[in-house]
Amino acid sequence: MAARITGLVLDCHDPDRLAEFWCAVLGYEVIGHEPDGLELGLPGVPLGDGPPTLVLARTDHPRRGKLPLHVDVNPVGGDQDAELRRLLALGARPADVGQDGTESWVVLQDPEGNEFCLLRKELGTD
Repeated sequence: MAARITGLVLDCHDPDRLAEFWCAVLGYEVIGHEPDGLELGLPGVPLGDGPPTLVLARTDHPRRGKLPLHVDVNPVGGDQDAELRRLLALGARPADVGQDGTESWVVLQDPEGNEFCLLRKELGTD
């Protein structure tokens, strides 16, 4: 018997604003409304059959320091440079978490400052 990650929860101040960003980044839609937030996922995909959903949970407590867990995203249908330009246009910002410039990934922040990494490899390629 094993468990599977079916959802990730991200505390945030403005779930609606962050939902716009993450839906555009991931191709997700709002699939659930919670009392204090929103659940994002691929439309029409039953829970557990696709990638994890993303729950944006409203909080008034400020985050302190670097996130202990972050999301990695890969380009789909393009290269890292094109995807970086797209993510920056959506509202992502470069983030410095101590990288030295030799990494093959790019560290970014979403509009609320949550770090995530854009990896180099396009999905579906070797």
